[in-house]
Amino acid sequence: MRAKKIRLIIALVLTLVLGISVLATGCGGTKEVKKVVVASKPFTESYILAEIVSGLIENTTDITVERKLGIGGGTSNIQPAMEKGEIDIYSEYTGTGWLFVLKKTDIIDKDAMLAQLKTEYSKLYKIKWLDAYGFNDTFALAVKNAFAKENNLNNYSDLAKISNKYRFAAEYDFYERDDGYPGLVKTYGFAFKETKDVDIGLKYEAISSGQVDAINVFSTDALLLTNDLKVLTDDKNFFPPYYAATLVREETLTKYPELEAVLSKLTGTISNEEMIAMNSSVDNDKKDPKVVAEEFLKSKGLI
Repeated sequence: MRAKKIRLIIALVLTLVLGISVLATGCGGTKEVKKVVVASKPFTESYILAEIVSGLIENTTDITVERKLGIGGGTSNIQPAMEKGEIDIYSEYTGTGWLFVLKKTDIIDKDAMLAQLKTEYSKLYKIKWLDAYGFNDTFALAVKNAFAKENNLNNYSDLAKISNKYRFAAEYDFYERDDGYPGLVKTYGFAFKETKDVDIGLKYEAISSGQVDAINVFSTDALLLTNDLKVLTDDKNFFPPYYAATLVREETLTKYPELEAVLSKLTGTISNEEMIAMNSSVDNDKKDPKVVAEEFLKSKGLI
């Protein structure tokens, strides 16, 4: 009889615990944690854009953001991670998606390019391109002003003619993409005596210290202003437009449908001048990208 009573007591206790658990769940005591992973490439502008996207999500939704910032290799590693579901959101450039990911060889109008990117990314990768932020951060080549004057350099063709005497530096990603060094060699005939693989953030230091003679840059780089560099003219119009936009996995949008309307608020909000200013705040004024992003969001009335 005693054993029977003990079993009865245990059963009653278990029933009571289960009931409390169910009641708590029904009252909202246990909720699924809503989370997305936002990534960036390893350069200033990408850090800022990732913080803008993250800050907008955190301040206007109940979704938690996990940041994976400064991923080495840029698109080379982020795109596969997006496809695998390891990353949910990041900011990409139209020219990169067109030439590097989709392997297109023709250059078309920026609006037609974005429309086709939307279609093909959805079909091939289940990734959605949102509309562009507004600025065009295209690639360019730069040399020191003194070096340009000494060699009478104004455009890429001028540099290509003497490239076999000099050294060039770019990030790893640039050497792997058709819209980077391989394409430049094919179009202009560059044949530098030495090419160096340098992290994006160290290229300016490399040319400033005389380790290299030419580097690739982005047209919104703030460091162009403080390193006495001349941006050469792309006289054969090799580089395509690079308009930045937010990419989101379609599965993520299905899970959190509110994200699309939130992130679409960034459409057309950033001009080239505004992006240069934000980059300068980080690179020259040494501000935290997260602070710069928050200031931007507040200035636009987005948070």
